Amino acid sequence: MDARRAVSSSLGATPQVFAHRGSSAALPEHTLAAYERAVTEGVDGFECDVRLTRDGHLVCIHDASITRTSNGRGRVTRLTLAELNRHDYSAWHREVLVANGGPPVVGEPTADDGILTLDRLLTLARGAGRPLRLLIETKHPSRYGGDVERRLVDLLARHGLTTGAGDGSGVSVAVMSFSIRALRRIRALAPAIPTVFLFDIPTPSVWSGRAPAGADLLGPSIRVIRYWPEMVRRAHERGVGVLVWTVNEPADITLVRALGVDGIISDRPADVLAALDRHPAGDSGGTGADGLSASTGRDGLSASTGRGGSPATRVGSPAPGGGRLGPCPSTTGVSSPG
Repeated sequence: MDARRAVSSSLGATPQVFAHRGSSAALPEHTLAAYERAVTEGVDGFECDVRLTRDGHLVCIHDASITRTSNGRGRVTRLTLAELNRHDYSAWHREVLVANGGPPVVGEPTADDGILTLDRLLTLARGAGRPLRLLIETKHPSRYGGDVERRLVDLLARHGLTTGAGDGSGVSVAVMSFSIRALRRIRALAPAIPTVFLFDIPTPSVWSGRAPAGADLLGPSIRVIRYWPEMVRRAHERGVGVLVWTVNEPADITLVRALGVDGIISDRPADVLAALDRHPAGDSGGTGADGLSASTGRDGLSASTGRGGSPATRVGSPAPGGGRLGPCPSTTGVSSPG
């Protein structure tokens, strides 16, 4: 087996849980408070999206524009970090909570926090005092093209996170993208960093559980898994790990657990941890030095088959004539876990 895909997990039959944009159902996405809450909830790691500002800083934000998640306007790539920091990235969340009949959550970030940089998030993770893995998605298309990955690898190198073994504090990273070209750039720039190919519409290759060249793991949406659950078994038979996004509903948590997926990315990580009967942070037991792996496997995730018992039956209607089920429906054509 290719060493890049030789994976094992110290958590055994339990999938690892990643906070999607932080604990983003409870607190504003991509804010320091959302990630701090995720740490206290006991997650195995974080997911974040990164974009490059006009002056070359990597910031954590999903959308190309700041309109939805701040009180400002403009495209991230056309604004400097100082310009981005003039806006409030939490007020929208408080407004939504109040509009839905609830009070603002204690501990929400304030307007003074500004936009979260990846550098600051890495510093938080390294200071958490326990193993954590960051799943970093590079957003494309970008006007800066490959500079996004080059800047990312430079920043990870400054934090000592390009060797694949973590930085000594138990923190490690993987890079995710819908762009296979972006993943191949990471492979060329930092071969030891695990890569995850994200998709919402499966190709024949990923249907069979095969990761594209340049990717170590598969990152299907929960929509794909509902339609094509056998993909998990097939990937594991090929030694390929599977991280599923974005898993929030109880039925979906039950499904992915039964399938034996390696990682669950959720807006509601506390709910997922509770469903998995997981212990609080620092009390999960058996964690390896990198918090994910007790072996030399590069991505620290399990690709063993049958972790969750027998493969689940297909969800949804079968394809006409008993043939292959087609690509799962998507309203956008390109969805994102970020």
